[in-house]
Amino acid sequence: MQIFSQAAFVASAGQRAEFPPEGPPEIAFMGRSNVGKSSAINALTGRRRLAFSSKTPGRTQTVNFFDLGQGGRLVDLPGYGYAKVAKTERAKWEGLVSSYLNSRSTLAGVVVIMDARHPMTPQDARLLEWLAPFKLPILALLTKADKLTRAERNAVLAQTRRVLPEVLLFSSVSREGVEEAREHLARWLPEPSSHSRK
Repeated sequence: MQIFSQAAFVASAGQRAEFPPEGPPEIAFMGRSNVGKSSAINALTGRRRLAFSSKTPGRTQTVNFFDLGQGGRLVDLPGYGYAKVAKTERAKWEGLVSSYLNSRSTLAGVVVIMDARHPMTPQDARLLEWLAPFKLPILALLTKADKLTRAERNAVLAQTRRVLPEVLLFSSVSREGVEEAREHLARWLPEPSSHSRK
């Protein structure tokens, strides 16, 4: 889908004051550390290193903004969970994410990234509980789906859909779910003339 291929880096913010001014609708990506969040963004945009991915948990420590032209923005939020960092650093990250969610009137929806082999961990459940008051559309992408058998795929879809109705199996390696995710997310992006969430 052409809108996602136009993605370009805008800003990397370590605090709320560094967030770029609000403009087009934003789609935020959230997930546990090292779950494949950056790889999912790269797959959706058809770029290899738009979002930096690393095998080291907790590498993303800032809120990273990517412009889709006037059609919208993708926002890569710091991972949560088992990153090997000090509690003070982790609290700082959580405060940054909370600040983003509470301050952006243009936030159109959230993509929750979960490992298809280990979905709905206690950390994932906590995140969904945290997101509930915002009443935002949520799409769950179950990454690394290429590593599952057919029976495992059916089981994980059924398990996740008991909690979230909008779920896609996803793989940045096999490209499974990429086009379906693009089509789903495009529905969250209104015409450029209407930028604010009511």
